[in-house]
Amino acid sequence: MIRDRGRIKWTSMMLPEHVKMLRDWAKEDEEEKEKELDEQQLELMNETILEAMEFNCPVAVTYRWQRNYELVVGKIHYWDEAGARLHIVDRFKETHRIGLSSIADARITEEW
Repeated sequence: MIRDRGRIKWTSMMLPEHVKMLRDWAKEDEEEKEKELDEQQLELMNETILEAMEFNCPVAVTYRWQRNYELVVGKIHYWDEAGARLHIVDRFKETHRIGLSSIADARITEEW
């Protein structure tokens, strides 16, 4: 039976710089591409955020943070117009400050 060890058997023959470049390349493949939003999606997200603020409904907001997308579920506590940020409080009473330009999706949710 042949026991192949994959990349492990080749790293001993590589220079450390090459191993680092391969690791960086693999990490780069894990990063998600930024989504482009059209006007209809932006308008729908705007209506959703305004409705959640008016009726104090929990929302699920997907936003871009350090080249990846994160999800936060909570209630909108405050909208900072000067800083263009939403302040969302999750169920653990932690405040998340999310820039409006980094929001990819916003939906009203039943669970909180």
